Amino acid sequence: MKYFIFITTFFITSLGFAQSSCSKYYPMEEGTSFQYTNYDKKGKVSGYLDYKVSNVRDNGGKTTATFDINMKDKEGEQIMDSSYDISCNGNGISIDFKSMSNAQMMKQFENFEYEISGKNLDLPNNLSVGQKLDDGFMNMKISMGITMEVKITIKDREIIAKETITTPAGTFECYVMTSTVEMDMMKTMKSSSKQWIAEGVGMVKQESYDEKGKLTNKTLLTKFN
Repeated sequence: MKYFIFITTFFITSLGFAQSSCSKYYPMEEGTSFQYTNYDKKGKVSGYLDYKVSNVRDNGGKTTATFDINMKDKEGEQIMDSSYDISCNGNGISIDFKSMSNAQMMKQFENFEYEISGKNLDLPNNLSVGQKLDDGFMNMKISMGITMEVKITIKDREIIAKETITTPAGTFECYVMTSTVEMDMMKTMKSSSKQWIAEGVGMVKQESYDEKGKLTNKTLLTKFN
């Protein structure tokens, strides 16, 4: 269950930031940095996610940037580092499906052979209320005497409203997007989320819920540089 909670928070909080020439919701400018603060269901700080954009490159009309992530606990002590690529072509962004995994999960299987396949998660520039977005998924097959399969699916993505919200980073007019996350590993675990996404900034707030609809954690944009 710890892996599942981390995946949903880690992945969903990678769904938006600042504007570039090809994306309204992601910074593709090298050196841009920002921070999210995670809170538990009681509203207490549970950790931090520090992001930095690095290694921006252009190829064939597509811009790709690497997002470096430093995860810290509530005391500010480093837990792990990770990174993934995001590309954009002027119509929106495409997030590498490998970002649905994380360093903690990969470390568990580092001594085994494995294959990863999947479908990137896209976020278009032209968001509107009522819009339904495509699913994304990652499928991982691990050879460990027997073949173990892990599948993570982000589905039921829909823009349901526009709202104005305030976080420690400021006040933003946002599109509200809901989605469902499923992780199949021995058994199926489900959660849902709601994200507030602002043009020029991206995701400024996210709430995650368990299968019964109870709040499990919240994430807020608290710094942007």
